Amino acid sequence: MDQNDNISNPKAAVLGLQHLLAMYSGSVLVPILIATSLHFSSEQMTYLVSIDIFMCGVATALQLFTNKVFGIGLPVILGCAVQSVAPLIMIGEKFDIQTMYGAIIAAGFFVFLISGAFAKLRRLFPPLVTGSLITVIGLSLIPVAFQNIGGGSTTAKSFGSLSNLALGAITVLLILAINVWGRGFIRSIAILVGLIVGTVLGGVMHMVSLAPVAQASWFHVPTPFYFGTPKFEWSSILTMVLISLVSMVESTGVFFALGDIVDRKIGETDLKKGYRAEGLAVMLGGIFNTFPYTTFSQNVGLVQLSGIKSRKPVIYSAGFLVLLGLLPKIGALATIIPAPVLGGAMLVMFGMVAVQGIRMLQEVDFHNDKNLLVAAISIGLGLGVTVQPEIVQFLPKTMQLFCSSGILMASLSAVLLNLLFNTRKPQPEMESSAGLNEKDD
Repeated sequence: MDQNDNISNPKAAVLGLQHLLAMYSGSVLVPILIATSLHFSSEQMTYLVSIDIFMCGVATALQLFTNKVFGIGLPVILGCAVQSVAPLIMIGEKFDIQTMYGAIIAAGFFVFLISGAFAKLRRLFPPLVTGSLITVIGLSLIPVAFQNIGGGSTTAKSFGSLSNLALGAITVLLILAINVWGRGFIRSIAILVGLIVGTVLGGVMHMVSLAPVAQASWFHVPTPFYFGTPKFEWSSILTMVLISLVSMVESTGVFFALGDIVDRKIGETDLKKGYRAEGLAVMLGGIFNTFPYTTFSQNVGLVQLSGIKSRKPVIYSAGFLVLLGLLPKIGALATIIPAPVLGGAMLVMFGMVAVQGIRMLQEVDFHNDKNLLVAAISIGLGLGVTVQPEIVQFLPKTMQLFCSSGILMASLSAVLLNLLFNTRKPQPEMESSAGLNEKDD
């Protein structure tokens, strides 16, 4: 059952807009990066961004509206998987974009098929493993927040300018002030207020351009196989299957984190339906020529911060995403938010995700030195390769894709070390119940 389901529709709509703005830039970044690297025309890029936003709404709806086959029914937002950028560019350059989309469709089918088997591995994710993973997810995203606070591009001459830092700081302080002194609904939309006020201030400081809005078209129709008939090549498919497994591991952590926040135990059936929904979303992404979709971890912090645990706002957010995908000119409004403003909001949200992971780790018995080592090494590895990805530059290209992923390294380390150290005395399954703290000593 959803909590706070008595929230009014207008309030739910505003909260849904807040979720949308929190994930918008992260999601449109993927098609922009890939389209730029593969030299797409401006017309192709416009299609790509618009249909990407449309499919984000469809993918989110697949998770929200649960049934016997798919959908986890948690307040989750789905967006393009950032970890897919490098391998998709590699496939597009080595082969062509039809091969790229064939690999995406095949990977989505693979995720759907193995969902049941992968869900049975939930015992590999006790609080020790999941808490370490969520902590790494949050902390590894904070450098992205700081990059945005500095201005977005580290190569720009204005990166780290006083105006950028001031705008980012004002956004953070405003969000903090609303959370400290705000009440009721205003407090629950602190991130949204910070984004809007920050953008207005950015406009005053001549840091906002309306050119994306002027250049966007008014209406757009999603077209299957827009870039041609997909091609299926085995090495490309294998690469995207492995990337999909990384996404499934990350989604597992997000599902458990949200389950903990909304006081709902996440079982094997929930995980299976959640993975299936993502598999369907990835297949649809390939069919409509966008990209793989995965559960966005940044929205976990937003659910925690707003205190609204119902799916209702996220349902509105999914509807808005579909609408914006059909009306590119309106959707372009969300792209005018200055990078420092977005970075300030990200800092708060990603910090909340990290703290959620730390809260999970409080359920672990750290008087046991083995548990302490599992968490310490896993978090250290995850953050290490995130901060210094060049450390794996001499490995084969395929290995680089995986070893440079902090989330994957933290996951593998936590799971394997936990199995090694705790096989005789298994950790309890990840639960959200109050009785979890009453486990045997």
